[in-house]
Amino acid sequence: MREIWAVVTRHLITGLLFFRPRSQRFAIERRLRGKEEYRKLQLADWVLMSWGKSGRTWFRVTLSRFYQLKHGLPMRHLLEFDNLHKKNPAIPRVLFSHNNYMRAYLDDWDTLNHFRGKKVVMLVRDPRDVAVSQFFQWKYRMRPHKMLLNQYPAQGEAVTTFEFVTNPSCGVPRIIDFFNGWAKALPELKDILIIRYEDMRVDPVGVMQRVLDFVGTPGTREQIEQAVEFASYDNMKKLEEKRVFWGSGARVKAGDPKNPNSFKVRRGKVGGYRDYFDDEQVAFLDKLVDEGLDPVFGYQAGNNSNDERAGFAGS
Repeated sequence: MREIWAVVTRHLITGLLFFRPRSQRFAIERRLRGKEEYRKLQLADWVLMSWGKSGRTWFRVTLSRFYQLKHGLPMRHLLEFDNLHKKNPAIPRVLFSHNNYMRAYLDDWDTLNHFRGKKVVMLVRDPRDVAVSQFFQWKYRMRPHKMLLNQYPAQGEAVTTFEFVTNPSCGVPRIIDFFNGWAKALPELKDILIIRYEDMRVDPVGVMQRVLDFVGTPGTREQIEQAVEFASYDNMKKLEEKRVFWGSGARVKAGDPKNPNSFKVRRGKVGGYRDYFDDEQVAFLDKLVDEGLDPVFGYQAGNNSNDERAGFAGS
């Protein structure tokens, strides 16, 4: 109930500020959203941190299905902050965060100190693939208000895929900055597990086992295998088409059922960014990652784990 009132209050305040300059309205809204998320952080048992379009929905569905199987809950509920915890207190409160707004609320843009003392699972994905997936999210799924709030190009703006992924405000450079901030904080954040989308594609059962052991809710191999199968690419597509997760709002819902690029579960191909650019553009993006991204994440040239292999797909 408190969460609902926080959202209602935010909408009322931002509505009253309609005549203020846009920059002021957005600054206040980011702080209000940050306050809501910071409260959840204080209550969370652990945090799943990621940049948007890094496979978080795939991970969330897998994790949801695992807890449903482990505790005998219906499958239609997608794991939110504490909805499953309310049904069974043995299920942890999990905060799924991109850390978009908390820093605005805390006025702390240089550190990640607010995550100290929390178990953090950081899900990462190749920034080049993320940026391309973000382009389609922006073009076909993102609400106009969110575009401006999160510093994306405005709705209808004529932006090519390459212009988007090289934009410092929303493309590969911004994603690299996000990853590097976490890499810098690793020595101080002792309780953190980094998992990669690409490794989940190769061994989803093994990665989920590591996560569940890390957060203190281990399961049987059979439970994990069933959860992974439930969240397979083909089944996720079917679930989205049938709108099985009706309580998740627009999270697992196509923007336009007739347009495959508007689906939440789109391609998920490892290294798929190369399909959208010529050789010169690919080389430019590769150089950004090779020279700019901290090597702790393993996305530099010569890392074979970045090649497409058999397995699953996510967002």
